[in-house]
Amino acid sequence: MKKILMIEDDPSIVELATIHLKDIHCEVTKSYAGFEGLHLATTGTYDVIILDIMLPEIDGIEICKRIRAEKIKTPILMLTARSEEIDKIIGLETGADDYLTKPFSIREFIARIKALIRRTEMLAPEPVEIPEILQCQNLMMNTTKRKVSLDDNKIELTPKEFDLLYLFMSNPGISYSRETLLNVVWGYEFSGYEHTVNSHINRLRTKIENNLTNPRFILTTWGIGYRFTDEIK
Repeated sequence: MKKILMIEDDPSIVELATIHLKDIHCEVTKSYAGFEGLHLATTGTYDVIILDIMLPEIDGIEICKRIRAEKIKTPILMLTARSEEIDKIIGLETGADDYLTKPFSIREFIARIKALIRRTEMLAPEPVEIPEILQCQNLMMNTTKRKVSLDDNKIELTPKEFDLLYLFMSNPGISYSRETLLNVVWGYEFSGYEHTVNSHINRLRTKIENNLTNPRFILTTWGIGYRFTDEIK
């Protein structure tokens, strides 16, 4: 049985969602307030976290930031009654994996939950196949500890920045379009938010490149997207 944490202050939405989540063999832990939900998210283990943006005490955007700051990779589906594009962009930038605007159909809601669970299961690599250390020149990644260093100096990366760099370093020389990177790292199967990828690439380059005008690691493939140098040691 999959474990779901739902942080939502509308009891009617919580109860309706709980009924249908039980139908797909999910056990739901409920929270109606921000700080309680944050505590549950950072102390428990769940397969998916459903997180409303508008919450008492502390909003969902801040909760999402704090969850990711704790290096928790649990998929997050954000809910909001607002439909402005900026809300969606902020949600993506802070580490959310999917986004649903109220009012939503219960069928779409369940489909999104199933997709997050399925994607996590499909993308979960076999431990024996993960190299513990990836190295390129003076850039080193410990995939087990999720640590990155440059010239033996620790580099602080957000979860999505780490995931991007891991994808690049484990597939040197392969060019990825912005849409493909969005699909693989964020799990979105639609275009339109490629600027999210651009901003993450720019921040990642700032942290690992000595010369932004002539990067050594994350290279631009003109007309396609980005690739990682194939000078892996």
